[in-house]
Amino acid sequence: MLKALIFDVDGTLAETEELHRIAFNTAFVDSGLPWRWTRDQYRELLKVSGGKERIRHFIESEQLPEKHWTGLDDFIVRLHQRKTTVYTQLVISGKAKLRPGVRNTINAARAAGIRLAIATTTSLPNVEALLRASFNGAADTLFEVICAGDSVPAKKPAPDVYLDALRYLDLPADACLAIEDSRNGLLSAYRAGIPTVVTPGIYTDDQDFSEAHLVVPDLDSVTKAELLKGNFDEERLDISA
Repeated sequence: MLKALIFDVDGTLAETEELHRIAFNTAFVDSGLPWRWTRDQYRELLKVSGGKERIRHFIESEQLPEKHWTGLDDFIVRLHQRKTTVYTQLVISGKAKLRPGVRNTINAARAAGIRLAIATTTSLPNVEALLRASFNGAADTLFEVICAGDSVPAKKPAPDVYLDALRYLDLPADACLAIEDSRNGLLSAYRAGIPTVVTPGIYTDDQDFSEAHLVVPDLDSVTKAELLKGNFDEERLDISA
């Protein structure tokens, strides 16, 4: 029996990845850097989970001179902090909208007594900004557990953040359902043993979701009764076509 829904955040609760790209580019300008991430570049960079990790990957893969800085770690932290500030300002100003079906699914889960949690690699300030803007400050009463940012040693696709959520919920994996938008997120939940519904986002719609129990364009594309029942057919389904 389904006891909890565990949501990813970026690209799942809201289509935020483009805002993240804009925030990264703004932070680069503010820091006097000549870098500009195009949409095609960012689609590839999203295969690396975590903002700080993404910056480091970019520096190393592009063989940029910053790679050899002795203070590179501190530089990345400061740059990411600036990006987070820009991103939260964009979210608070109303630029991020919940994806179709998200609010209704959350309301239906609450009405059915199903617990709600978040498992994400984005930073906690980003999560809090989105939840405050989207739920009128009621985030703490909606989501019982929020596992975010650097709270675990290894980010998605490692299962750590989902295992943390299970521990805080004190529930077995088969009593939960994960909602994700990316392959890294799907693999993270899958490796934690949690069945997963995937709603691909604008930057992840070309990824492989073969491990998912269900793939749909958005949460409006599956009935709330089916979703909250939590016991999909043994064969994995894909009704996104």
